Order: sequence, then structure tokens, then C-alpha cells
Amino acid sequence: MADAVTCALPNQNTPNGYYNIERMLKSVIMKKGKVKLCGSCSDARGIKDIKLVEGVELSTMKELTQLTIESDKVITF
Repeated sequence: MADAVTCALPNQNTPNGYYNIERMLKSVIMKKGKVKLCGSCSDARGIKDIKLVEGVELSTMKELTQLTIESDKVITF
């Protein structure tokens, strides 16, 4: 949500020893986790129609509510 949607931009280049959000998201996706971006937030930041990290999906507040209700665990960062 908000500026965090930019975490799903691909080709992140961080110095050795620093965390890389793209790598973290790919790890979650590889383990069958879901990574969804707020569609309105993505649109407001001009990234709704550009390529994102593979496996990341645009979503809605309605879907966020439903996923939160159905989940045993919710991770945010």
C-alpha cells in the first residue's frame, strides 16, 4: 500500500550486504506466498501498467479484506 507498491519494481540493484526487496518478494512467491499490490496506490504512483516482479499481482481493498479474514497469518512490511 502507498509507496510500498514500488517494492515490486524489478531489476533492483543494491550493494552487497544490503537487503534487496525484489529478492525477498521472489522468495515469498517461490514458497507459494501471495504478493499483491494495491491497484489504486500503484495507479497513483504511475506503476500500474509497467512490468512488476514476476508473480506480483494488482489487487483491490475488497480482496485485501477477504484475504485478511481468510488468512492464518498476515505479513506486512
